[in-house]
Amino acid sequence: MTQILCDKYGLEAAQVIEMQDNVSRQAALEGLSYRLDLAKSGNSFDTHQLLHLTRALGKQIELKERLMSAYFTEGKAIGDPETLISLAEEVGIDADLARRTLIDQTYASVVHQDEKIASQIGITGVPYFVIDMKYGISGAQATSVFVEALEVMKASDEQVIR
Repeated sequence: MTQILCDKYGLEAAQVIEMQDNVSRQAALEGLSYRLDLAKSGNSFDTHQLLHLTRALGKQIELKERLMSAYFTEGKAIGDPETLISLAEEVGIDADLARRTLIDQTYASVVHQDEKIASQIGITGVPYFVIDMKYGISGAQATSVFVEALEVMKASDEQVIR
C-alpha cells in the first residue's frame, strides 16, 4: 500500500508512513485500532454503489461502519465485489440484491454525479468531509476540528438570521 500511495501522490515512503501514522494516531484518540499495514488498495466505485443501495434501505450507517472496520482494521479488500456482497449481507442486505446492484450498475450514475461534485469542489483525496455543502474538512482530523467547524457554521447561521 505504501508504494501505491507514493506513486499516486508523488511522495517518499517516509512521508506516506508518517501520513499513515497520523491517521492511526487520530483513530487511537477516538478508541479505534487501525491496521493500515493490512489495508488493501482497490477501486471504491462499487463500494459507493452499495452505500447508495443501503441508504435507500435504511442500512447505510451500518454498512459504512462495517466497511470502515473491514478496511482499516481487518485488511479486507473493499474493492472486491464478493467481499462487498459479504459485508452487505453481514448488515442485513440480501446478497442477491447486492450482487444485482453491482452487476446492473444500479447506482453508477449517482456515484458519477458524486464524483463530479467532488471534483468541482476540489476534493482530491480521502477522507474528506463536506458539511452542508458549505464547509470541507480534509484528512484525518481530531474531533475538535469537527466541533470547531460546526460552531463556525452555527455562528454564521445566527448572523444571517439576525
